[in-house]
Amino acid sequence: MRAETRSHRTLLASRVALLLSLLPAAALAQLADRPPAPKTRSKAQVVMLGTGTPGFDIDRSGPATAIVVNGTAYLVDAGAGVMRRAEAAYEKGVLPLNPPEIHVVFFTHLHQDHTTGYADLIYSPNEWRKGPLEVYGPEGIRHMTEHLIEAYTVRRAPSQRNRPDVQVNVHEVAAGVVYKDSNVTVTAFPVKHADNIAVGYRFQTADRSIVLSGDTSPAESVVENCNGCDVLIHEAYSMFTYNYVTPEMQANRRRTHTSSVELAEIARKARPGLLVLYHRSSLGGNPHGNPEDVLLKEIQAIYHGKVVTGHDLDIF
Repeated sequence: MRAETRSHRTLLASRVALLLSLLPAAALAQLADRPPAPKTRSKAQVVMLGTGTPGFDIDRSGPATAIVVNGTAYLVDAGAGVMRRAEAAYEKGVLPLNPPEIHVVFFTHLHQDHTTGYADLIYSPNEWRKGPLEVYGPEGIRHMTEHLIEAYTVRRAPSQRNRPDVQVNVHEVAAGVVYKDSNVTVTAFPVKHADNIAVGYRFQTADRSIVLSGDTSPAESVVENCNGCDVLIHEAYSMFTYNYVTPEMQANRRRTHTSSVELAEIARKARPGLLVLYHRSSLGGNPHGNPEDVLLKEIQAIYHGKVVTGHDLDIF
């Protein structure tokens, strides 16, 4: 039986060789130049470039997250240290491209802890970035961008200050699909961050759905846009720290952020495959610090799905 199989294969190979020998040279060249069959799309990955807060934590850069699909990175927020974290991720092989190859960024809102790395994103790789930086964010991002660029014209000779030396295309977004390419469809949705204009984002790829809350108090829009998503990245504060701050700061937290108890309920309704905690808020301080394990345990006591604490350079 095996001998017959080998004989059959030999006969097929000889017939293929004969057919190829009969093809004209132009047809053979065309076959040789034909690109290889496309590879299966790679699984979208989440790279945590910054998981911190406005507080000074040497282990955590300001909020910044990269969604990486087929070798292309889409950045969400640009907190302090974003470009250095991106370079560290690239050198460690966590990020598949170097920082100048980041061309698309989405901002959840315009508070300083989410935007202090914006000028760095615009200018540090400017000499190496090929093509414009495409920027998406809520109302106000155009004003911020224009004034950042204007501020940095002072580094140039007076005769050159009216000529743009960076390419930044700004898109102010509202609810709905705000970006789409062959890798990803990005949908913005409103969240509640006191009186500030703020949005969250849903990234839909060929094989994964990823939702980022940005800064928000409990918002039903997070539940609606996750709705069984693969990954939900959400901010939170612990009730342990909440109980040590003044009533005024407690009220401020309730208006601007989400408690561990509230997030557990959100996750229970949203049903993410994985809940990632970041931006561990501690408004008002706490004499006992802001331990991450306490926040995690408070959520796990109520929500029994998969939940982890995100750290800078983690990948999910």
